[in-house]
Amino acid sequence: MYKAYKFRLIPNNDQIIQIHKTFGCTRFIYNYFLNQRNESYKQKSKNKSAFDCCNEIKLLAKEKPFLKEVDSCALRSAIFDLDDAFKLFFQKTNKYPNFKKKYEKESYRTSNMTSEYKGHIYNSIKVNLENKIITLPKLKEIKIRGYRNLKQLKGRIINATVSKDSSERYYVSVLVEEVIIIKENDKSSIIGIDLGIKNLITTSHGETIDNNKVLKKYEKRIKHIQKELSRKQKKSKNYYKWKKKLATLYRKVRNTRTYYLHNITKKLVKENKIIVTEKLRIKDMTKNPHLSKSILDASWYELIRQLEYKSKQNSTKFYQVEEYYASSQICHRCGNKNKKVKDLSIREYECDECGIKLDRDINASINIMSRGLEFYLKDLKELSNI
Repeated sequence: MYKAYKFRLIPNNDQIIQIHKTFGCTRFIYNYFLNQRNESYKQKSKNKSAFDCCNEIKLLAKEKPFLKEVDSCALRSAIFDLDDAFKLFFQKTNKYPNFKKKYEKESYRTSNMTSEYKGHIYNSIKVNLENKIITLPKLKEIKIRGYRNLKQLKGRIINATVSKDSSERYYVSVLVEEVIIIKENDKSSIIGIDLGIKNLITTSHGETIDNNKVLKKYEKRIKHIQKELSRKQKKSKNYYKWKKKLATLYRKVRNTRTYYLHNITKKLVKENKIIVTEKLRIKDMTKNPHLSKSILDASWYELIRQLEYKSKQNSTKFYQVEEYYASSQICHRCGNKNKKVKDLSIREYECDECGIKLDRDINASINIMSRGLEFYLKDLKELSNI
């Protein structure tokens, strides 16, 4: 399994200069070869492969000597990133690649080069968690913070991605290939999860988990800083000062929200054998101007993403019911469909056939659980036929 560990970097002044040089050079390489692709398209000539572009870097470095000052692996990675961007475009899963701009999200990726000399194995990327130090090409040793309870990275380091956020903090994400022994989940419970805004989660067990509504807590402070920022002259010292304040506050909102979701998903995965959620078209749902802010603040996509990968690591079955499954309208007891419940203002489900009354979200979560159980039994049947 490939696993990424993200650390906060604490570079000195010389290392900061080197990091920014690498940002600039990788951006230059990406834009240079994107321009080449655009020109070859206009002239209807054949495009160069990523490997041909990598070989051209040597010739380009003679014209642009500043390219020799940075890590060569980072420059090659920029070319392969461009190649991947075009592949996604031709598969119609992404838009046509744009030129990279300064002051946007800045990052670069470097590969771990392994060599052997006189029986010793040398790696270009090394992580020492005891001393809290990472060694990176051209940057040498840098202090890191994070993963206080982890003593060492178990596995082979593949690459490292150095990035800078809008609040001028530096991070490194280390990708490691690990062999993880997944123990069989000894739990027997199944849980259906209905996602909402007032209550973030309503389970088929009748439990509810409150929506933290982090953005609402910081909304006044965000508005104040945005108002002050709008009054500053663009590109002035005060402008960048207030821009950093805004970015710092947004980072706090993001980290608080992520931490809250991690605690919820960790508990759900540990306590259940099967987890079932609904598959939501979040992009379409955010088109509603009255609910879009609340939906995005709830972070349903991140919640589902965490449940999915944590389930794989803990031998927990994870299912998502189909997008247009009417979980809120169907009676979980008799199967009767009540279309009146489509109205979100109706918070209690009442069945016309059997007369059962209960909270609409609990009814939906029980239906989601039942549908997930059908998927699980179908999987068991397929396995028994093999």
